[in-house]
Amino acid sequence: MTTIMRQHLIDPEICIRCNTCEETCPVDAISHDSRNYVVDAAKCKLCYNCISPCPTGAIDSWRNMPADKAYPLAEQLLWDNLPGQIALDAPAEVGAGDTATVLPDDVERIAAASTAGQGGTAPPPWSAAHPYVNLYGIHNPAVATVSGNFQLTTEDASSDIRHIVLDFSNASFPVLEGQTIGILAPGLDLNGKPHHVRLYSVASPRDGERPKYNNLSLTVKRVTEDHDGMPARGIGSNYLCDLKKGDKVNVVGPYGTSFLMPNHPGSNLLMICTGTGSAPMRAMTERRRRKFSAGETLGKQMLFFGARTPGELPYFGPLTKLPKEFIDMNLAFSRVPGEPKRYVQDLLRERGADVARLLKDDNTYVYLCGLKGMEKGVEEAFTALCQANGLDWSALRPQMLQQGRYHVETY
Repeated sequence: MTTIMRQHLIDPEICIRCNTCEETCPVDAISHDSRNYVVDAAKCKLCYNCISPCPTGAIDSWRNMPADKAYPLAEQLLWDNLPGQIALDAPAEVGAGDTATVLPDDVERIAAASTAGQGGTAPPPWSAAHPYVNLYGIHNPAVATVSGNFQLTTEDASSDIRHIVLDFSNASFPVLEGQTIGILAPGLDLNGKPHHVRLYSVASPRDGERPKYNNLSLTVKRVTEDHDGMPARGIGSNYLCDLKKGDKVNVVGPYGTSFLMPNHPGSNLLMICTGTGSAPMRAMTERRRRKFSAGETLGKQMLFFGARTPGELPYFGPLTKLPKEFIDMNLAFSRVPGEPKRYVQDLLRERGADVARLLKDDNTYVYLCGLKGMEKGVEEAFTALCQANGLDWSALRPQMLQQGRYHVETY
């Protein structure tokens, strides 16, 4: 009698290589190379923490396999698509342990229960609009036309950051603030395969970069080196930054069901970002600015935004022109000659009493987006400012996470 197992796999055809699953896995069962993300059957405990955060559903893939013939990592790393379900020749008994208790129709039920309180991604705010996801895939991408490509950084800045506007004409591509889209760069990788999808946050509000037009915008930094400072040419970012008006772009998605803004006008937004992590904050701020200009009464907006210099801070000019009664702006610069280095966590501590006042309000929603290195400093700042103002961040954080009021996207 053959013992079978339900093997957890990742569909390489729709995986966008965002690394969410690997970061979420509590037992390090998920790994990757330059080609694929894979699951080690010997390590996977079927905890389902990785299912809910995946933006495309690629992680929610399963095959019934003889326990002694599970697909090894070396084979998974070579896949371009998932193998079909194999026929089990002999009568089978389900293996013991976790694999014995998980039936096919259990997966969606258990995945839905994998919420922030158990270590997964935060649910969306209770008042968030319904997001549409996976409307277009790699085999049926939406075709957008570039209607604008504008340099946001100054000519003497060390980085080239662009504001790129894509027009979808008559194609239905609805997006919400906080969602992302995937870009399919043309050409082949070093293995002779089409490039993987590159993910970018939408920088415009739901009614478009230009209201009543079917378009959206992206904030894209041209990548010329990796996080260690070594030369590296980003496939997606250089492709996008080099686009000209009128060029066609293949787009997939949209993605994202968690990092969404509340619709409730009385909610407060506490936004913390660096660099191109400003994209979703720009979308949320612009959504609220339009409402504010129309005379709507809104909750508080507080923004902490960090960059090396003012010339490298995306949207610096427009941000400084926003009314103070609309948004509480806090800009940190770490490389201004003759001035001390200041980071967003430093400003959080300086404004600790005001930040704590927002955190005490159940209508406050926190959004953190940018390089992963900022996350630790921000968490430490929250811990310190809460302690100084009668709050316990170690207790408040999981509570806000479970309530859909604390959202983090770092990369």
